[in-house]
Amino acid sequence: MFDEMPPLVTWQLIDLYWTVIPVMLLHYYRAHPAAVADTARSAVAVALTWVWSARLTHNYMRREEWQWGKREDWRFAEMRGQYGRAWWWMSFFAVYLSQQVFLIGICLPMYAIHSSNQPWGIWDMLATMACIAGIIIAHFADNQLHKFLTSNENLKKVGEATVPTLEDGLWRYSRHPNYFGEQLWWWGLYLFAWNLGQPWMLVGPLVNSICLGYVTVLVERRMLKQEHRAQAYSLYQKRTSVWIPWFRNEIH
Repeated sequence: MFDEMPPLVTWQLIDLYWTVIPVMLLHYYRAHPAAVADTARSAVAVALTWVWSARLTHNYMRREEWQWGKREDWRFAEMRGQYGRAWWWMSFFAVYLSQQVFLIGICLPMYAIHSSNQPWGIWDMLATMACIAGIIIAHFADNQLHKFLTSNENLKKVGEATVPTLEDGLWRYSRHPNYFGEQLWWWGLYLFAWNLGQPWMLVGPLVNSICLGYVTVLVERRMLKQEHRAQAYSLYQKRTSVWIPWFRNEIH
């Protein structure tokens, strides 16, 4: 019955929600008849959001080898195995419904931007710089990760030993620089809202950071369960910052 059903929508759509829905919400807020906004701030928000979305979409499709939903996210696979027959309704509430609310909440700064015509100022410039930095960091981190994974796949094909951990580039200074870049994007977006007198919109990026913190724990536990990389990754944890890039603690 339900526990035997293939995980169709779980792994085909949920990741793409995150690349499409923010863009749709942005243009909804911008086109609303009651919208008011500073022209420069609105234009910057539109440009940044489209660049962010394009980068995330490209990374997702590349990861799936340009096939929509080629594989199921391992986190959902584990949850499906854990909940068994209850997974069909648990996935609806815990994965789909909750993420719709989550996406609206984290995109509230886009509403703030189109609810005030306060002139462009220094905080807008700082918010823009934070958003751009987040996109750039996530871009390079994901590219370096893709190169690492591709290299290991090629080593497997020729029967050679793989490299247990990625410790080059940004990954030398952070164990999850891609997560850091993504968080910097959302917190940068929040700065726009804070500057426009909407500090309560902090709830969006804060909840997102908490959730990603939990995901980080799950990812690292999974890495330590893999026999071929457990020892190397344990040492990597001791040497390297979790999220925020920082100088390595060289252990001799």
